[in-house]
Amino acid sequence: MDRLFKLNARIVLVIFIIIDLLCVGIGMGVPFFCILLGFPVGLYIARRVIIATESMKDIFKKVLIYAIITSTFTLVVMSIVWGITIPKLFNPNTDFQNLGIPLILYDAKASFIGWLFLMIFISPFLQLLTTIFASYVTLLSWQKKVATARGDYVV
Repeated sequence: MDRLFKLNARIVLVIFIIIDLLCVGIGMGVPFFCILLGFPVGLYIARRVIIATESMKDIFKKVLIYAIITSTFTLVVMSIVWGITIPKLFNPNTDFQNLGIPLILYDAKASFIGWLFLMIFISPFLQLLTTIFASYVTLLSWQKKVATARGDYVV
């Protein structure tokens, strides 16, 4: 099992890119599955960093850096997928009610702007949060195991 966590970082990044693109495709451009992917990615990042690093400060730093890298890739993908629809904002002939997006705000154009902001910026941020959350939960359980093994942990 440790072999999985000692893979070359470039191989791991390529695997993540393939899985993230698959999640975008499964969600048909809506990154719901990319956000959920943050949980196993966070678990993997924490386990990988624990094996390679000793200092807790370095562990937290690396977890944050890796989580930012993964969410930045999703941000780039979402910018490509949804960024091509931004010129429709400036076209006076665009029928915003029939674009297929939820009309969640009072005006259809405002709903479209909100939808683009949600898809391009908020979704990668949510993936960042799920990745960090899963990493920190993994780190807490690891610390509990280490403390119990040393006899420091009291329930």
